[in-house]
Amino acid sequence: MTTAVEKYATEGFGAANLPYASVTHDGRTFLATRLGDRVIDLGALADRVGGLDAEAAAAASTPNLDALLAGGPSVWRPLRTWLTATVTAADSADAVADAGVPVDEVGYAMPFTPADYVDYYASEDHATNIGKMFRPDEAALKPNWKHLPVGYHGRSGTVVISGTDIVRPKGLRPTADGIPDFGPSTRLDIEAEMGFVCSGAPTGTEVSVAEAPEYIFGAFLFNDWSARDIQNFEYVPLGPNLGKSFASSVGTWVVPLEALDAARVETPQREFPVASYLEDGPSAGGPWGLDIHLEVDLNGETVSRPEYRYMYWTAPQMLAHMTVNGGSLRPGDMFGSGTISGPEKNTRGSFIELSWGGKEPLVLADGTEMVFLQDGQNVTMRATAPGANGETVSFGECSGTILPARPTRDAQEA
Repeated sequence: MTTAVEKYATEGFGAANLPYASVTHDGRTFLATRLGDRVIDLGALADRVGGLDAEAAAAASTPNLDALLAGGPSVWRPLRTWLTATVTAADSADAVADAGVPVDEVGYAMPFTPADYVDYYASEDHATNIGKMFRPDEAALKPNWKHLPVGYHGRSGTVVISGTDIVRPKGLRPTADGIPDFGPSTRLDIEAEMGFVCSGAPTGTEVSVAEAPEYIFGAFLFNDWSARDIQNFEYVPLGPNLGKSFASSVGTWVVPLEALDAARVETPQREFPVASYLEDGPSAGGPWGLDIHLEVDLNGETVSRPEYRYMYWTAPQMLAHMTVNGGSLRPGDMFGSGTISGPEKNTRGSFIELSWGGKEPLVLADGTEMVFLQDGQNVTMRATAPGANGETVSFGECSGTILPARPTRDAQEA
């Protein structure tokens, strides 16, 4: 007898990972996990194997993660325990074969329904670089930056699944004479991030750093596309709006937080003590840094390798900050880490940094120079992390292709 892991597991998609996606195949949309190059219909597997409690079985038979997020850890943890036991059982290969399809035959839908969305700014290297470019006559970091995770509310309605084309946004752009003009963004950029999705909590719940694993379901690749020219003109004093709200892409697979236990590392040394509600040391179950390795490809060429371990603020701190003021937490609430950048040029997670605002164009393998994104270009992000038992955990891909801006409607037609 052969286990499903023995037959199907590949590097990145073995028993240590078992991520989740909303998959489309043959006219159906279903919640799935992945083992190697096999995408497994969780509802079909539960029907064939049995042994899963009723609430978890019902959640597994839905099109996406919404029911699991609503059920919380009392539902998602039994499902993961059952799934791990099932694929490692001595006679599991046939059951997985019956419930699975090849990965190259499926499409993807949003893995969950986004509720609220907060985007953070947690990389010191990125925040310093942007500060130097946007505010050259001021300190790169504002006084608050090392005392709290700086963030803003994003637009959840334009969060899309990997593979969705990105239409170039339009807006007001700064000019040399100080009078803005209107038109398509000429400084379209990426933000290579990790995203995190949560379950809900009663109104007024203050989630501590130590309690965060009870609410953070999992992590995924996240590209928060950015129109730097529109952003630069609008962001003072209230922060980004049109420069960010046009599209944010979610990766194909959501990796359960438990699968990242082996990836936990210390955070960079902090300059100031943090407020008690942000304490993430051993007393709060830390460390909470994550050793996630990202790649950013432009039209198939790797142009950057950001490292998440450099992030100054952690995911549990971000969640604690979201709720410390009594803010609500709903199933499907998500947050982004902010652009992941490191100290070396090839670890910068945006083109504005890779080209230093256009002053130092990025030279591609064919000799052409790259500053900001052009129509027709494709950006694909990938990421891996160390997993249990020496395995690798893969996050799959997060991809998008730039389309030209839509024609501006005639004012008399509007």
